Amino acid sequence: MNLLANNVGKVDRTVRVVLGVLLIANVFIAIQHPVGWLGVIMVITGAFGICPIYSLLGVNTKSAAEKIGLK
Repeated sequence: MNLLANNVGKVDRTVRVVLGVLLIANVFIAIQHPVGWLGVIMVITGAFGICPIYSLLGVNTKSAAEKIGLK
């Protein structure tokens, strides 16, 4: 089990980055709450395509084409 394996697909990465940015923005705009740290984690995992929790659970959200390097 490699915790630093690239296991996040393109759609999952996009969703993570968008939601992460929204959570971070929410801290500055409306709610002064530590939920922004969750947004930071989502942006980092989305940017690098690596999710250690997915590795621990054996989850891989990459499509078949992404796994063999076609996309």
